[in-house]
Amino acid sequence: MASVPSLASSVDQRVADALASALPEAGATDPLLRRSDRADFQANGILALAKKAKANPRELATTVVEAIATGDLIREIEVSGPGFLNITVTDRAIIETLAARAADDRLGVALAANPGTTVIDYAQPNVAKEMHVGHLRSAVIGAAMVEILEFTGETVVRRHHIGDWGTQFGMLIQYLLEHPHELDHKSDEEVSGEEAMSNLNRLYKASRAVFDSDEEFKTRARARVVGLQAGEPETLALWQRFVDESKIYFYSVFNKLDMDIQDEDVVGESGYNDMLVETCKLLEDSGVAVRSNGALCVFFDEYKGQDGNPTPLIVQKSDGGFGYAATDLSAIRDRVGNLKASTLLYVVDARQSLHFKMVFETARRAGWLNDEVKAVQLAFGTVLGKDGKPFKTREGETVRLVDLLDEAVERATTVVRDKDAERGLLTEEEIVENGLQVGIGAVKYADLSTSAARDYKFDLDQMVSLTGDTSVYLQYAYARIRSILRNAGDRSPVAHPELELAPAERALGLHLDAFGALVEEAAAEYAPHKVAAYLYQLASLFTTFYTECPVVKPQPELVVGENRLFLCELTARTLDKGMSLLGIRTPEKL
Repeated sequence: MASVPSLASSVDQRVADALASALPEAGATDPLLRRSDRADFQANGILALAKKAKANPRELATTVVEAIATGDLIREIEVSGPGFLNITVTDRAIIETLAARAADDRLGVALAANPGTTVIDYAQPNVAKEMHVGHLRSAVIGAAMVEILEFTGETVVRRHHIGDWGTQFGMLIQYLLEHPHELDHKSDEEVSGEEAMSNLNRLYKASRAVFDSDEEFKTRARARVVGLQAGEPETLALWQRFVDESKIYFYSVFNKLDMDIQDEDVVGESGYNDMLVETCKLLEDSGVAVRSNGALCVFFDEYKGQDGNPTPLIVQKSDGGFGYAATDLSAIRDRVGNLKASTLLYVVDARQSLHFKMVFETARRAGWLNDEVKAVQLAFGTVLGKDGKPFKTREGETVRLVDLLDEAVERATTVVRDKDAERGLLTEEEIVENGLQVGIGAVKYADLSTSAARDYKFDLDQMVSLTGDTSVYLQYAYARIRSILRNAGDRSPVAHPELELAPAERALGLHLDAFGALVEEAAAEYAPHKVAAYLYQLASLFTTFYTECPVVKPQPELVVGENRLFLCELTARTLDKGMSLLGIRTPEKL
């Protein structure tokens, strides 16, 4: 179905047309329409237009008002202050627009006018290393952006740039070669992520101890790095065992996070090895990179170290080894050349911002990024503990991600069980399933409801709270509406545009209508927190509506009840869709 124009866009068009007829010489003018406390909308564009035309703003506003017809869409329009327009739409227009949204599977949300291909680089764990709380944000924010962009019609290619290459593998591979059974599994049955990680941890600690104490082993391990980089079959086969074992573990963690990670989307640092030499040659031949003390560097006037000298991006070290920059630049070449990306989106810790600024600028100088292809870092802040310091265990260790997720699910299950004890609606199986959805939803929402660039406090007590800006509050709002609809008896949700609306119905209706514009904004700005804020406001407006406007009991007049059930159903569908864009499930019963 075609998208449904929002009330805001329809009002905007009416005002713009009236402005054009009042001052034809000004050309197309933005009415600067926004939601208002004094009316449904306020248009502020007349002030700037009057200044440009050297006209009296109040007089110009009065002329514009006279050119706008009222009745079908606009109920009332008045001039306020120095020349603002306060605009109230008709109740009929609200319900008719919402009915058109309800008739569409996509809730009338428009597809992007010119969709492209975005490659999203997110969820980048390291092989043979445990995932900790620091890995949470890239995974959660990246997965939400995948959903939001795909919903707008963008083609999205997922890329998990795992750390699967580097000098540390010499030590690990050499140890495995000398202790060949260290990664063997206890049985032929499917291996748990916990077992895979415990094998890798044990081997890492043992190999590190030998590496630090035995000079001969250290020499053999360093030679093994050379063999790995040269592509020796035996060395590569052992390296692959580490990658495979790590994937068992990664996938178990992503599964806990309720995230779908496909094997073909995992392209680690090693995936670009064959391109590194050519990348360096292209940069050197074009003069983008130059040799400095034997290393291949790119210099920038604007980035200087503490000594005042320029900080270069080192693409190739003086010993011939390649740094992260060579891999990242090769990945850009691959994503633009082979994957035909129009946007590269990197969901990476803000502390790596300088590195990415230099990488993107180098790629621009080399011509791999241009006006048609842009690269953006969706930089995120740090996860803090309740004390406002970086989140650590009591022993000062980084927190294991699996422990954190398990605790969230445990806390949420207790909340669901205690809440259900009053009502007895759920089976034990439903309590466990809901605990899972509420716990993981709580962790994701706490992350996504904060602007990515900001740090946020990880506070499980707050996250699983039934009140306040939490996913549990939204999940309960959704489940409550599903319950209302199930208990409506012989009444069905039917839109009645002829009815006069109560203030709480109008407020809820206007907010429901803004969903499409909100999705467009969140996609354009890479801002999933705006979706979270919209949904929290939606649930709050619904709570007020349900308190002030009887839906089923005490029984309102039939058509009024049907119309209110219609508003309930559209709210539930919007909540469900919005939560799914954040990667959060909405249980039917809670």
